[in-house]
Amino acid sequence: MSIILSSTSQGLLWAIMAIGVYLTFRILDIADLTAEGSFPLGAAVCAQLLVNGWSPLWATLAAMLAGVLAGWVSGLLHTVLKIPALLTGILTMTALYSINLRIMGKANVNIQMNDTLITWLTDTGLSKNNAVLVLGIIAVTIVITILYLFFNTEFGLSIRATGNNEEMSRANGIKTGVMRVIGYMLSNGLIALSGALMMQNNGYADINMGIGTIVIGLASIIIGEVIFPKITLGKRLVMIVIGAIIYRLIIAAVLELGVAPTDLKLFSAIILTICLSAPLVRTKLLAFILPSKERKV
Repeated sequence: MSIILSSTSQGLLWAIMAIGVYLTFRILDIADLTAEGSFPLGAAVCAQLLVNGWSPLWATLAAMLAGVLAGWVSGLLHTVLKIPALLTGILTMTALYSINLRIMGKANVNIQMNDTLITWLTDTGLSKNNAVLVLGIIAVTIVITILYLFFNTEFGLSIRATGNNEEMSRANGIKTGVMRVIGYMLSNGLIALSGALMMQNNGYADINMGIGTIVIGLASIIIGEVIFPKITLGKRLVMIVIGAIIYRLIIAAVLELGVAPTDLKLFSAIILTICLSAPLVRTKLLAFILPSKERKV
């Protein structure tokens, strides 16, 4: 039960990052690798501010703002300089590695002696796992509620229209370049927020904690889509959260089987491959089964 609780609570924190990846990957139809840099950026900014005596709440919000700025840079590179989305993410991610080192001043920063959002909750009598679970539920609920309301406004619908059909959106007077930049900013702001929360859960910020972030985000998205392929945006956001929790439970099960932690990235890639191929496999199976039923009839 402790493993399930721990995996669920961490899955909630990772889900915020997965939702951020979803905004660019599905809504804007962009493969944005900035996530690999904005995730540790959020952790670095939050950790450094906590060490310097900032309130955990303000440090977390500042970390989110740093991610928004990173997304703004990627958005400008892509829309103004016309750099392809994939190269844009690589450029920003590479630059953020040095920026994160500058912010922290070293490869990792320990915050175990500082107050965090989690210690605020544990001071009320909650255990560490329960505190992380409560924090995750609160954060995910706020994020999903705000995004659901936002994407049902005229501005939010313009962003969705841009990703769905950019030429048609432009013909209807939508400034698609601005919409893409806003999408980048929202996405990386959420990813940096997730990085700040995960850093507070781990007790330290590390320069390499963003490696594999995009794989985790994509796996959470695809798992949610495999379970329910055609649902509304609000339900999709909830399914991403469930997908992130399922992913963490799978990883916990793999570790329980005795797999070395150094092999987790390999298993993450395998899990994502299985999830990505699931729709094709399901289609092939249906195509094989249905004709046999028709022949019986």
